Amino acid sequence: MLEIVTVSALTAFLTAVGNGAAGEFGRQLHLSTGALVRRTLGRETPLPAAPQGWQELAHQLHPALLRNAEHAHAWASLLHTQGGPAPVLRPGPGLPPATRHFTDRDDVLKRLRREATRAAAGQPRAALLYGPPGIGTSAVALYFGADQGALFPDGRFYVDLRDAAGGSGVEPAAVVGRLLRTMGVEPEQLPPTEAGRVQLYRSLTAGRRALVLVDHVTTAAQVRHLVPATPELLLLAVSSGPDLMVEAERIAVPPLRERDAVRMLRKVAGPEAVAQAKPRLPGVLASCAGNAFALKIAAMRLLTEGSGPTGDAGGANGTGNEDAPAGSDPVWATAHHAYRRLRLETARLCRLTALGDWPAIDAALAARAAGVELAEAGAMLAEAAEEQVLDASYDGRFRFRPGVRGYLEQAAGAQDGPARCSAAVARTLDGLRVRALYAARAALPQSWRTDLAPGDENPYADEAAGLAALRAEAANLVRAVRLADEYQHVETACELARALWPVQLKLGYWDEALPALRIAARLVDAYRPETRMAGALHFQLAHCLGALERWEEADRAAGAAVASERAAGHLLGEASCVEMQGLLRLNRWSYEAAYEHFVRAERVYRRIGPGQEGAGDLGRALALAARHQGRALRGMGRLEESRVRLERAREFFAGGSGAGREPYNEARALTDLAETLLDGGDTAAALAAIAQAEPLLTPQRATPHLRYLDQLRRRCQAVA
Repeated sequence: MLEIVTVSALTAFLTAVGNGAAGEFGRQLHLSTGALVRRTLGRETPLPAAPQGWQELAHQLHPALLRNAEHAHAWASLLHTQGGPAPVLRPGPGLPPATRHFTDRDDVLKRLRREATRAAAGQPRAALLYGPPGIGTSAVALYFGADQGALFPDGRFYVDLRDAAGGSGVEPAAVVGRLLRTMGVEPEQLPPTEAGRVQLYRSLTAGRRALVLVDHVTTAAQVRHLVPATPELLLLAVSSGPDLMVEAERIAVPPLRERDAVRMLRKVAGPEAVAQAKPRLPGVLASCAGNAFALKIAAMRLLTEGSGPTGDAGGANGTGNEDAPAGSDPVWATAHHAYRRLRLETARLCRLTALGDWPAIDAALAARAAGVELAEAGAMLAEAAEEQVLDASYDGRFRFRPGVRGYLEQAAGAQDGPARCSAAVARTLDGLRVRALYAARAALPQSWRTDLAPGDENPYADEAAGLAALRAEAANLVRAVRLADEYQHVETACELARALWPVQLKLGYWDEALPALRIAARLVDAYRPETRMAGALHFQLAHCLGALERWEEADRAAGAAVASERAAGHLLGEASCVEMQGLLRLNRWSYEAAYEHFVRAERVYRRIGPGQEGAGDLGRALALAARHQGRALRGMGRLEESRVRLERAREFFAGGSGAGREPYNEARALTDLAETLLDGGDTAAALAAIAQAEPLLTPQRATPHLRYLDQLRRRCQAVA
């Protein structure tokens, strides 16, 4: 096996570790590699900060392996057994359905097909569709993807960026992350950094004949790294707005010509309805100005004219008789006419719900905005969707088009006034806050970080239900934090951000949570400094930044968390934040500094006396501190001390101190213990620890951890 340990093999392995997944498997392998680097070089070696650093590290390691057969054998076994199943490209859910009323666009479609089929000649295949809202950019892209599916036998992959409401674009790293998930990459396999994600994207798509469609792009940076490096792949970016400077064939989607606009009216409304409306047709066509969305709504008006509700919502003056301003934007004018057809109560609900710019709307959210019963809100949303004021989503929720929402916001200002609008936003925020805090408590019932639930009657039955609710509301919660900041509801913003802790910890929603946590941390620094709330939010921010390997920012956030908890006299929080500082250093292979922080954390924990807050959590906290100390000591090469700490942690989690057994944490301690025993040459004891850990994880369905244990066993067998 020694022939494996070449510079190229080491470089490839270390680069894979550096760009590897942020899940349990990736973190465990990352720490194991750092410990072996320390043993081989005989000194602490910091984690490489750039891609070329991994190659430099390989060149440092190789001469040491030539001098030491034992170390060479350990590296050979690690490289031989730690490949793991690489992510593979899977077709995924494909594209959303194209509209059945698609009309014309022959010139645009020809240009798209030409870009998709031209000789590559060293140039990537990429196209940008752009045009004003409602013109049909998304419809063209989806029609092309459906009609030309034979060009893409390896899959058509779709990402929609509409849920970044409130003018906040999705960060480029998050866009790549979303795309990788649609390509079949599991959360445990997703690299934490943008560079790692881009590398994985290029690896998965190399030589593949596939379509990547990114809808509702707002900045060139969101798709710049998705421009393909392989000629078989086509990137199609769609912008409902101005042209973007992307390395792509930029194609404007123009308004429909008059004859095509008439054809579309006939497709939607039917030839008879259009014929009956012939005297009014010139005015309809003029007001729609070739805008596909406006034409669709106009056609539905022609189809149902005379059968709609008799009530009239009224326009800006409340009379209901005025027309849209001459020369106004077609989407705006369409929203005006659709809005006038709603019942007064439904129109009010739409106005007040639109104020939030919510990524997704359900009956509960709309009911809070309008102050009505849940059943009433559900019926009103259905009515508004029938009139095309709202778009229905596949999951039973709704959303406003930006132009329609803008019209409704203006109507709310004119008809409801600032006080009622502010009250509607406050009601909605409070409703989301209560739901989120209950869901967070259900998702992590044992954690003191989810202690803000307003009562004991939790509507979520168990952990799975609470986590599912948070997953469904994640985008709305991030938007709610932004909105609470805008309206200066500081306490609400902070509590909403606190409720994101389970989706960080259990779902790995770091990209999604980060913008909200930054806002909340800024607010507590301005309005509630040196409080427990400040400590908790800076802790969450540090955890999120660390998971994304933004180390310097994470260090600052963790330091702010420690200072806030100490100033608030919250010993449990202070110790936990010091422990976070240690974990940030452990993950960068700074084992001495990590160990010092874990020892400091233990000292703070031990200051909690009987009857004090946190006393009930003390045994578990000390066991976790012991486990972390054992991991750091292993990296330092102090293996016997490491074994003692890890056995102490394992004993606690096995229920040896009278506490309830925690199988998952017991298995993690056993895994760390097996690695320490293997480093010390006691392969028989290491194999025994692995055998004890596996049955503890099987009921938990902890597949990544079980996979790591299997490869750890094979390492033991290779060096035995």
